[in-house]
Amino acid sequence: MSEPSSPVLRGRPARVGAAVVVLLAVAAYVAVQYATGGRPAPRCVVVSAAHGQGAGARYTFTAEQAANAATISAVGTSRGMPERAVTIALATALQESGLRNIHRGDRDSLGLFQQRPSEGWGRAEQIMDPVYAAERFYAHLDKIPGYSRLPLTVAAQRVQRSGYPQAYAKHEPDATLLSASLTGRAPATLTCEGRDGGERGGSAGRVRAALVRDFGRDVAPAAGRDARSVRVPVPASVASAQGGEEQRGWELAQWAVANSSALRIERVSYAGREWTARETGNGWRKTPAAAGAGSAAAAAPSVDEVRIVTGQ
Repeated sequence: MSEPSSPVLRGRPARVGAAVVVLLAVAAYVAVQYATGGRPAPRCVVVSAAHGQGAGARYTFTAEQAANAATISAVGTSRGMPERAVTIALATALQESGLRNIHRGDRDSLGLFQQRPSEGWGRAEQIMDPVYAAERFYAHLDKIPGYSRLPLTVAAQRVQRSGYPQAYAKHEPDATLLSASLTGRAPATLTCEGRDGGERGGSAGRVRAALVRDFGRDVAPAAGRDARSVRVPVPASVASAQGGEEQRGWELAQWAVANSSALRIERVSYAGREWTARETGNGWRKTPAAAGAGSAAAAAPSVDEVRIVTGQ
């Protein structure tokens, strides 16, 4: 029988491996700090609009997570799905991927919902498209009889067939808060951080394309007064399935804030309220006309259009 390896030799590969991991982590941190100028990544906050029970609830997440959540919500409402369906979808994505469009998972699982090409969810490149992934999730959910009356864990599990079906339950409060905001039912409840100069390089064309990508062609964004701005009409004929014209407007407005980092959006205005990237600590403020409302017209701002302004 050969002589056993010495403890020193056995431990050396493990120590070398650990050192490599540490070095890679440091390199990644340095790269992020260089890219962001040492500033933390922008974050978003959703707060509860409820009074009494549920008041004071809040959920904090990254700009990347906010954009993915907004896409999931937009795809759902554009399909005519109720808010409960959006809540189920968001809770599922929170559990499966943390609302990140990840390229890895158990076996061949991919994307926001960890859908598997080998299980017929689509090709890998399709699943990595958040719009496609959300559409596939809702298509499966819609086939479940009475899904909106089922416990969230049961509805999500019938779509996902997860090995840990009860894990979805812990995300229901956060998903409920997110869906109320992103479907527009809870106005002015989502805000995202901006940074000095971080909103530069925006493109009104990119904003218009992203709106059509997430909401479909029923949304008809148009050019604004200058090359930096976008007007999004909110006709009653395309009001969201969850509510009327004003709810649809808030859905579009809060979608824009959720995408403000990715699309370099500087300002969003709707229904006499305004979000500005440089003043995110103030949340949604009344516009000057609404704040000094001395007339009936100023007291009841127009709700037929969302205005979005990108950075220079």
